Amino acid sequence: MKKLKLLLTLGCTVLFFLSRADSPELHARKIAGDLLRHSSYFLYENGKGLHYSEVFTAAASLKTSEILKDKSLQDSIIGRYRELLDLNSRLISDRAHVDHNVQAVLPLAIYKLTGNENYRKLGLKYADYQWAEIDSTGLTTQARWWVDDMYMIGMLQLSAYRATGDHTYLDRATKMLAAYLPKLQQPNGLFLHGPGAPFYWCRGNGWVAAVLAEILTDLPATDPNYKLIFGAYQKMMNALVVFQSENGIWRQLIDYQYSWGESSGTAMFAFAMTRGIDQGILKDEKYKISANKALNAILAHVNKAGQIREVCVGTNKMADRDFYLERPRVVGDFHGQAPLLWLINEKLTHSKYSVLP
Repeated sequence: MKKLKLLLTLGCTVLFFLSRADSPELHARKIAGDLLRHSSYFLYENGKGLHYSEVFTAAASLKTSEILKDKSLQDSIIGRYRELLDLNSRLISDRAHVDHNVQAVLPLAIYKLTGNENYRKLGLKYADYQWAEIDSTGLTTQARWWVDDMYMIGMLQLSAYRATGDHTYLDRATKMLAAYLPKLQQPNGLFLHGPGAPFYWCRGNGWVAAVLAEILTDLPATDPNYKLIFGAYQKMMNALVVFQSENGIWRQLIDYQYSWGESSGTAMFAFAMTRGIDQGILKDEKYKISANKALNAILAHVNKAGQIREVCVGTNKMADRDFYLERPRVVGDFHGQAPLLWLINEKLTHSKYSVLP
């Protein structure tokens, strides 16, 4: 009997540590730790401007520190980017481009945690700069009609709205989405990469899914664009359930069954579904099944250092299917690290997950 009790105790101990090792909290800590281990910044080709993928990873890591109430982690991340406030910082790019201006998401995230007005001013400077020149339709001239733009423009303006409560920023984001959605969403619910690129690229669609879920978190149902945005989101989520692979991963070209599975887009889709479930706007059980399937598959793609595998490198749009299928795949790329943190943070915050002590 004593031996049986000992075996049961040991078994429970092993199960506890196994569950702890696989917990969302520890995965999040590993990903944030991986960011801090980088001795250099991911800058643009001319060495000026923090790349948007590191911006998003850093902002998501800050969110993790807030959720876990880890002041030490928070201070370490903010310390890594203290140079943002230097007048001639190499981390800041003045180029009028969606990929560059979205750098402002990070100082706005730091402001929300610290209340430091200098970060707020910096963030709003580029949120307004993004809309400094508008075209005949009232959109920023930075609009290229690529799916990526919906996140790069939408998330920056939404971040400015969340930092200020000024509806000007939310209106900019929804106006842009209202123009893009009818143009790029196809009858099957998925989105073309952009003009001249008639392919359903996984991460490109991931940017759309993520920003729609984010916008719908803040957008009141009374907003004139709510019905359009929610309809596009629901149509997309339905399509994703249909096109998801049996193993839970979505393919590099979503509708091409011979394509390889891509991790960053998969994490984005799982995040977008999970946010919709948590907000009560996705009610069908099929979304929970799909999101959990994707989460399990994604976590199986994370190595011991907290780096995700099978991430497509940065990708231009192209009218060539082989171009997408032959894109290099990397491990630990920020394009994958950030979406994985979005997903894990969502699980830690909303999905009835108790953080282990």
